[in-house]
Amino acid sequence: MAAAPGAVAPQLPSHGYVIPKPVRGSDIPMDLTFVLTRDEIYVPIAVRKPPGHGPFPAITMARGNGRGGMPFVEAQVERLASLQDRIIQRGYVVATVNYRNEIPLAYGASGRAQNLSDRMTTEGRTLKSVASLDSDDLIAAFDYLRTLPYVNGKAIGAVGVSHSGEAILKAAAETSFAAGVAIEGASHEFLSVDTGPGVPRKNGEIQYQDIELARKNADKTKAMERIRRIATPILHIGRDHDHLQGIFKLAHEWMVEAGKDSTWVSFDHPDHGYPLVYRKSDGSYAPDPVQQQAIDVFMKYFDEKLKK
Repeated sequence: MAAAPGAVAPQLPSHGYVIPKPVRGSDIPMDLTFVLTRDEIYVPIAVRKPPGHGPFPAITMARGNGRGGMPFVEAQVERLASLQDRIIQRGYVVATVNYRNEIPLAYGASGRAQNLSDRMTTEGRTLKSVASLDSDDLIAAFDYLRTLPYVNGKAIGAVGVSHSGEAILKAAAETSFAAGVAIEGASHEFLSVDTGPGVPRKNGEIQYQDIELARKNADKTKAMERIRRIATPILHIGRDHDHLQGIFKLAHEWMVEAGKDSTWVSFDHPDHGYPLVYRKSDGSYAPDPVQQQAIDVFMKYFDEKLKK
């Protein structure tokens, strides 16, 4: 017999298919892993761990919009390997994550997808109420990490730059994890900030340096409804002269207003995403003093939140 209309289909248990691979310039290998998502496709991540059985705290790491599949993940691991090696030596599992390349502004167009049973057949298929979001894929990565015997499932954190910082806030509104670090979180969708043609632009970039302009052009009612669902502590890291600095800081201010555990720091640096330090072209790892200060800040934050 077909399932009743609107019946919720069970979600399949989280799992992943693993391809072990060395990391150039590092003694710590990676497990390239295809992780099952809520709509039963697979998203690429790479997991690296300290020696031993654990259980260890874990940190997901991402930058920008989802794109490029597993080759992008491999390239990110290689470029971030020196920073990741130091985090792993500190006792953390590090998972470089990727997700679907979401259609811009899809987040605000409808609610989060729900699993539905296929009421037209007896096959028990899982359907989606609407399209899944890239933040759902981040949640799938959290779910997968909790299945690993060497991961402490109660001590999972996330760090992300730009859109990936916003994805942390979106995920936090739907599930809970131990801590998030949103680096220059481009949270215009999460805060429902107007990005239309009437917004000031310079060289094609939206200008929301001014927090009051961001506040004026945000839909606070929608933003606060999402923020009130957050139980995860968040560290927001801004960039003093970034064109979206007002949005970064507004997310923090409204979290505080909603009584959430939110921390704000900002540094002056010329590079977008400066705390996630890439290797230089010659393979060396040489964070400048501001980058190192930012790394120290967010790792101290993770130590406090994930190593209780």
